[in-house]
Amino acid sequence: MVGRRFPGVFVVLPVVLLLGAPGCAPQRVVEKHPDGFAYQLQGYRDGGLEELASSSFRYVVVDLARDAGNSYFTRAEVSRLRASGKIVLAYFEIGAIESFRPEHAAVAADPARLVLNEWASWPGEHFVRYWEPSWWELAVRPRLDRALAAGFDGAYLDTPLAYEEIDQDLVPGLDRAELGRRMVDLIARIAGHAEAARPGFLVFPQNSPELLAHPGYLDAIDGIGVEELFFLATDRPCTASYCAANLAATREIRDAGKTVLAVDYAVRPDNVAAACRRYREEGFEGYVTVQALDRVGAPCG
Repeated sequence: MVGRRFPGVFVVLPVVLLLGAPGCAPQRVVEKHPDGFAYQLQGYRDGGLEELASSSFRYVVVDLARDAGNSYFTRAEVSRLRASGKIVLAYFEIGAIESFRPEHAAVAADPARLVLNEWASWPGEHFVRYWEPSWWELAVRPRLDRALAAGFDGAYLDTPLAYEEIDQDLVPGLDRAELGRRMVDLIARIAGHAEAARPGFLVFPQNSPELLAHPGYLDAIDGIGVEELFFLATDRPCTASYCAANLAATREIRDAGKTVLAVDYAVRPDNVAAACRRYREEGFEGYVTVQALDRVGAPCG
């Protein structure tokens, strides 16, 4: 499985909005909603969140920044989106660093040699030593604290799959099981930090549902986002053996009482309808969209 990231070209807005003052946002009760969720990481209309606010989705996943840089969504903007009845999750990565992110220079220069192999599917993006204290201090904690300060309801954590994509020649002595355990430790640390700052803050890792085999994983999360359970980008039915394995693990997470946000990449009406039907059958919150994640699509209904 591959995550969905920005294509590498961005429009920088002329006005950079300042982050609003921190504070406690009211806790939300997570419940199933017939219109599922929306997932948008770029292409925000007029650089804002109004289009999402006017939609009927219950869950919304957006980047911390409107430009994937340092033009962060403000507390006022997030508050207006939440006031429209949305549960709003802040997207950020925890297992890799993209070259266009503001933290990249500091991460690349860190003495702990955080940057590892490049992700072949996403040029300019590298996996990192996500277990190192400096990764927490330089990237993860600042992103999490920004999400808390901006009033997001929770965090949507991409690239847990780093544990299975890191070149093991670069991390001698660490096997996949140990790398998986360290990823779960990081997710649990995120959950603990958030809970201490604001009880009820939601934690949704994306992909790698098999991490549920590690102790502490299910206790740390409120739900999971999973891509391409039924259709690979774009309009290709997911029929490989790993598709069945991902679905089985995702069902286990669902059966543990966690919310599943499923996203598939399809545009053909028959495939969109088929994915939506599967969401209803499985009890998932679902969304069918394009791989670029640059628009607000129609809810399954």
